[in-house]
Amino acid sequence: MLIKKIYQRLNFINQCKKYNLSLWQCPSFLFILTGLIIIIAMISTYIVAIKFTPPEIVALIVIGMTIILIIINHFILQGVDKLAEANKMKSEFIGIVSHQLRTPLTGIKWSIDLIMREKDRLDKFYIQELGDIIQNNERMIKLVNDLLDVSKIEQGRLILKPEKISIEELSRNIIKEYHSIAKAKNIVITLKSKTNHQYVLIDKQGIKIIIRNLIDNAIKYIKDKGEVKISLINKKNSVRFEIKDNGVGIPKQDQKKIFQKFFRSQNIMRHQTVGTGLGLFIAKSIIKESKGKIGFNSKEKKGTIFWFEMPIIKQ
Repeated sequence: MLIKKIYQRLNFINQCKKYNLSLWQCPSFLFILTGLIIIIAMISTYIVAIKFTPPEIVALIVIGMTIILIIINHFILQGVDKLAEANKMKSEFIGIVSHQLRTPLTGIKWSIDLIMREKDRLDKFYIQELGDIIQNNERMIKLVNDLLDVSKIEQGRLILKPEKISIEELSRNIIKEYHSIAKAKNIVITLKSKTNHQYVLIDKQGIKIIIRNLIDNAIKYIKDKGEVKISLINKKNSVRFEIKDNGVGIPKQDQKKIFQKFFRSQNIMRHQTVGTGLGLFIAKSIIKESKGKIGFNSKEKKGTIFWFEMPIIKQ
């Protein structure tokens, strides 16, 4: 039984996979690393102290201190294990709740769609009210879908189905979806492509989520009027998607946290209260899983450039 427990503690590779943790977050790896540091420190102490104290006493002190420190470390890491397990249970709970919420929200959407088909027979007041309901319902559905995606990412269950995609063609189609929203805010969206219709291998729904999130953010954080410039550029072995806006920008102190889930910069929250801080976390996870890169450059009050790169499919 003791040997089994020791093996489970030392088998940090499986533990990292189980909790979807990086190596430096894995309790077992930290346990081994801490143990090695303690042993090295004790041996060094022994070598130094042997000149001044009888070897037998130094050895007993070293052994005793090592055992005490390892026991303390073991209890600390047990707490970390429980925390990781609680975090996993939280992600599963969010996934279950989000899944259960999506069904009634979709039902509401279908019911509203049926009513809107008869809008010619409705008063203008009711049409306007239904429009607000549709907007809020869509917002709730997006939130639920984002929470489901985050739950899958945290549990290592995000399933992507890569297929041959033209980012240029997909971008043009998605831009059309934002035409009326951009026009209402006096924002012009432009697309310049130098890719010669190169193809990449990525999940179609995943890349749609990424591009929509980036365009949505660019429009959302421009105060009054402005321009959103999208560029598609051929790199050596990849296609680069860039989106530039002249919005509020991201403060320097917040830039390192921008891809963290639920994080929203303070200056952004002053201008736009609506948002969850999940879009960029999901985008980075999908790009990383698809063997791509993502990043940004930003200056507060001047604007932001977000970009991602995906390897080109070699013909």
